[in-house]
Amino acid sequence: MGSKGAGESEAQKYIWEGAIPLQIHLHKSEVTTLPPPPPALILAPRIGYLPLLGTKIKPFFSNSLPPGVDTVWFEYKGLPLKWYIPTGVLFDLLCAEPERPWNLTVHFRGYPGNILTPCEGEDSAKWSFINSLKEAAYIINGNCKNVMNMSQPDQLELWRSIMDGNLEAYLRISSKLKLGLLVDDFSIQLSSSSSKSPESTQNADGTGPAKTGRIPVRLYVRTINEDFDDLQDAPAVESWDKISYINRPVEIHGDGGKCFTLCDAITKLLPELFGEKLMPMDDVSGEEVEVGQRLSLEETNKSSTGQSGEMLNERIVSCSVSDGAEIKLIRIQGIEPKMEIPFAWVVNNLMNPEYFLHICVYVKIQEPITI
Repeated sequence: MGSKGAGESEAQKYIWEGAIPLQIHLHKSEVTTLPPPPPALILAPRIGYLPLLGTKIKPFFSNSLPPGVDTVWFEYKGLPLKWYIPTGVLFDLLCAEPERPWNLTVHFRGYPGNILTPCEGEDSAKWSFINSLKEAAYIINGNCKNVMNMSQPDQLELWRSIMDGNLEAYLRISSKLKLGLLVDDFSIQLSSSSSKSPESTQNADGTGPAKTGRIPVRLYVRTINEDFDDLQDAPAVESWDKISYINRPVEIHGDGGKCFTLCDAITKLLPELFGEKLMPMDDVSGEEVEVGQRLSLEETNKSSTGQSGEMLNERIVSCSVSDGAEIKLIRIQGIEPKMEIPFAWVVNNLMNPEYFLHICVYVKIQEPITI
């Protein structure tokens, strides 16, 4: 992610060491012993994925399970959890008031295939990560050749660094991908259009990573219709229909020393809330959508042939909100940042290992968001 000062390295290290305490209960329909097994207590890395916990929690419940083939999935207050969303993002999105420990229910039977895409444990999580990395590379550089050409040992080491929370190993391998980003905190501007070609962002001498301003962003917009004074009073999410996924790549470039803040970025990223007209398909070109769909289907369906490509399609959506919409909360990596913070700092320090910046937004509206 480029060279960083001491403060930036410390911030990134803080993110990588972040973990969520989980208290995991076996669903009562799968308990075959008396008394029922106690809940399992475990720390889940923020940048990790729930399927990676399967082998760790199975020993706690193996003696109580009914006969059958294990297919691990989790739910929170009755809501099946989408396994390809990073654990920290799920927590930020679903717990308006952080719940510690986070009480989840685990299932080993009865996979809800009508709600969740198929998951085959670590392999599915790995391919989902690689697929997202390819999407991010395409947004940043205009192609994903560096990711596609990774050697198998490098690919394995990159994935293992995330499994182990090894930031040093991750930085060593990811630097080979040359996914350079702008690091100037005070000379940036965000634009929802993309008029500059990816090739024009490369260094004049052709050395080093290209310095690009195209930032892969994933927005998770949680709509709340009821009035509440405290976050703890926010109603639980009963359906994923209450969450809008928005893939909205944005471009940043110099603007005479102006500091572009997180507030400015959110204004551009959510034009529905600020009266700005959105270009068709969230200003993602037809070519970009086509490539993204091809990558998604190619990689994620290795273990789920015939699926609909939900992981990409539900993220590239447009939403409209009522005039009375109000942003109640913004969370990134468990942090509720001040809106005047430079957006470049957010990008360079709080993005996930697959080079996407995940932003959770709570929006109170009078009318439901329509997709």
